[in-house]
Amino acid sequence: MGLAPGTPRTSGVEVASMARLLKERDLYVGLLSLNHQSDSEQFLKDALGLITGIVSAERGCLEVFDAQGAEHSWFHAVGFAPEELQNVRALMSRGIIAEAVASGQVVLTPSALLDPRFRDRASVKLSKIDAVLCAPIGHDPPRGILYLQAATPETFSRESVQQIEVFVHHLAPLVSEIERKRRLAKSDAVAELRTQLKADEIIGKSAALANVLREVAVVAPLDVGLLLLGETGTGKTQLARVLHRNSPRVGGPLVELNCAALPDQLFESELFGAEAGAHSTAARRIEGKVAAADKGTLLLDEIGELSLPSQAKLLQLLQSKSYYPLGSSRLKTADVRIIAATNVDLTQAVAEKRFREDLFYRLQVISIRLPSLAERSEDVPLLAQFFCERARRDHKLPFVELSPAALRAIEHTEWNGNMRELANAIERATIRTAAQGLQRIEESHVFPEGGAGPDAASAVTFQQETRRFQAALVSKTLEATDWNVSAAARRLDLTRAHLYNLIKSFDLKR
Repeated sequence: MGLAPGTPRTSGVEVASMARLLKERDLYVGLLSLNHQSDSEQFLKDALGLITGIVSAERGCLEVFDAQGAEHSWFHAVGFAPEELQNVRALMSRGIIAEAVASGQVVLTPSALLDPRFRDRASVKLSKIDAVLCAPIGHDPPRGILYLQAATPETFSRESVQQIEVFVHHLAPLVSEIERKRRLAKSDAVAELRTQLKADEIIGKSAALANVLREVAVVAPLDVGLLLLGETGTGKTQLARVLHRNSPRVGGPLVELNCAALPDQLFESELFGAEAGAHSTAARRIEGKVAAADKGTLLLDEIGELSLPSQAKLLQLLQSKSYYPLGSSRLKTADVRIIAATNVDLTQAVAEKRFREDLFYRLQVISIRLPSLAERSEDVPLLAQFFCERARRDHKLPFVELSPAALRAIEHTEWNGNMRELANAIERATIRTAAQGLQRIEESHVFPEGGAGPDAASAVTFQQETRRFQAALVSKTLEATDWNVSAAARRLDLTRAHLYNLIKSFDLKR
């Protein structure tokens, strides 16, 4: 039947182009679905099924080497008869694979039986291998091998090579991520707790972390106040989010307020809200954090930095569960769960009259102390790998990974700033490595000044000497002003918030 007049004809070139586009779409959609796979066996099965379908291969093998070496690998094959499966790895042409590994490129031969590079190989003759596509997954060293066969020389084309190149390029980082998940599932002491609490962002396998999560599992459902203790950078804010997520208030908001960032005169307005005209900056009615957290959770971070007058206002809220917005005579009820967090030793602060004893006991109904990285050193490599993946994803960088030497150096370094310091160091190292066009993060990328790591030189860098001078100057000024932070900030020409950050950064104590 002929075409109706005016109907546009579709040429063979257009049909081929459309088919190529559909294959590209299917390849990328398939790779995206692999990104969500966590089971290694299913990952291999899905990956091999995807690429054999794209290039029309009749047989295929996918072998991925574990980080421990090729002798620890995971393997999957399709298209082979059941009686062949036990011998399939031996029957594969190692000569062709060796060529792919040595060149680092996709190897294509229309017929291995006729190809002078491979025709004399015993495995080629034994298996009667014709068309072959073989490619290494990753480089220096390869993370695995993809091997595909077809019965006819015409099956694999230059287009097939391009598709394989795209496939193995994207497969390498997916393999690393699957491997990380396998290690966690195999040796993670807190895996069950992490699943129970829906806390995928909590990285680690140490007994110290497991103890914390057990406490969280017990106290999260209780509608009582909590006090989170621990050094700076140990993840108190992150844990507060897990607590909220597993509480009866999960349907309500989680509102965070950093107490150290607020001057005294704004704390009451920020916490309780203010009517229009209640103070110089209240041009209109301001909703406070307590009202914003209604039927939810209010996280008061850096609670140890509150001044005594602000502590009194907070104590009144905790005692009566009610408050007055600034400039208002209407009493409001606070239906919030309060979680407080601090890196300050509140017991010592109470003894030194810097923190109200009655507020301390109100806050410490239940307390959870987060361990430092020094107390959970076995978690450091896992955290470093997690931060590397996050930095790569956030900045849309090409695939990079931490070398064994870099991981050893990171594990044996003292991270006084805990996870925050480690995350910043890994992020910088990831960016440096990607900028140099490399795939391996080495120790020099993480510690470019040689000021950290197990083999660090004893020489003091300019940055280290500058920090020492700053710490000494801040300490001297605080002592001269009897630790009056406002007065010290004026002398140093700094804001109070900046001075508080310096005090915490240098770990200065009265």
